[in-house]
Amino acid sequence: MTSTPAAAGGPAMTDRRGWIAVLSVALGSFVLVLSEFLPIGLLPAIAADLRIDVGTAGLMVVVTALLGAIGAPVVTVYTSRVDRRIVLWSLTALLVVADVLGALAPGFGALLVSRMLLGLCIGGFWALGAGIASRLVKESAVIRATSFITAGVSVATVVSLPLGAFVSSVATWRLAFVIGAGLGVVALVLQLTMLPRIPALQRVRFATLGQLLTIPRARIGLIATALAFIAQFSAYTYVAPYLQELVRISPATTTVALLAFGVAGIAGNFVAGITLSRSVTGTLAVTKIALAIAVVALPLLAWSLPGVLVLLVVWGFVWGALPLGLQTWMSQAAPDASDGSLALFVSTIQIAISLGSVVGGLGVGAFGIAFDFYLAGGIALASLLVLLALGRGRRVIARPSGAVPEAC
Repeated sequence: MTSTPAAAGGPAMTDRRGWIAVLSVALGSFVLVLSEFLPIGLLPAIAADLRIDVGTAGLMVVVTALLGAIGAPVVTVYTSRVDRRIVLWSLTALLVVADVLGALAPGFGALLVSRMLLGLCIGGFWALGAGIASRLVKESAVIRATSFITAGVSVATVVSLPLGAFVSSVATWRLAFVIGAGLGVVALVLQLTMLPRIPALQRVRFATLGQLLTIPRARIGLIATALAFIAQFSAYTYVAPYLQELVRISPATTTVALLAFGVAGIAGNFVAGITLSRSVTGTLAVTKIALAIAVVALPLLAWSLPGVLVLLVVWGFVWGALPLGLQTWMSQAAPDASDGSLALFVSTIQIAISLGSVVGGLGVGAFGIAFDFYLAGGIALASLLVLLALGRGRRVIARPSGAVPEAC
């Protein structure tokens, strides 16, 4: 049986081939996030080998996020007339180059260059790949297919921590980059084989990105996204110190707790693929409330390990759902300029991740870990209020990325 993709101009594909194409993009998203997170746990080993301090090694994280914020709009604008398939191939190939350069880097300067290239890949890939599902599967399956692509974030988050520990214990840190490059090659081969021709539908200019800010629903989505990611990363950046200093558990138990967080995130991502088809606003409201409650309650229940584990599972579950929900909101906010809206969405995320870490660091340094979690909960509630107060009177009914949202 054949199905017509939601977006006009998409190729006619069988359902099975369309889903295999989706999975090839999902593998690309997984490898990107794994390549981003895997070296983070190896910073001490990298610093020792390259004879720099750990703080300097941490610049690897900063430059990746900053180039991701730049890469999303730049790649979107300069490739807006190019077949989407070719752009995805190019970005995945550049990911392989970045990881190979990281593995062979003779010094920290070359390593930073490799991370900058990776940042460009991340920004460009998510601005394009996050909305590509509407070109590959039938309309009724778009949100579910998108959940498979965004699941790469949750799965890579779960895998990166134990894999990084394993690499550190058995081999040099360079193996982490070799693993990323190898998986990138697999993703590239699958994409070369399975992705159909996907003609560009929109011409995007930098002026177009600015015009998106004149759309009320797009502005609301970007503000809510920024606040949600600042809340998340102001707390999540310090979840390991919280577990070891306030809950007083061992590093091994901390790893298990973070693994539970990640697995719950995978489940939350796929559940959101179902609930978003019914109500975008309802899904976002529930997840933001649960996020706020979980992070605020964690310091209060630090005396109870079972309670902490339950809260971490709740937190991971709703965080697995939130990015997909926010992305769906943005896609429906400007359906005629979905590429541009997703580019701004990705840039907002990358900047908010950096700001969240800074806000969390300031909070922890001035008032302690518990205060940081209370602050994160307050920011999460502010994100909810933005959606409910500014978006009042206009209810979003979930539709695929290419559909026009309905105002009520």
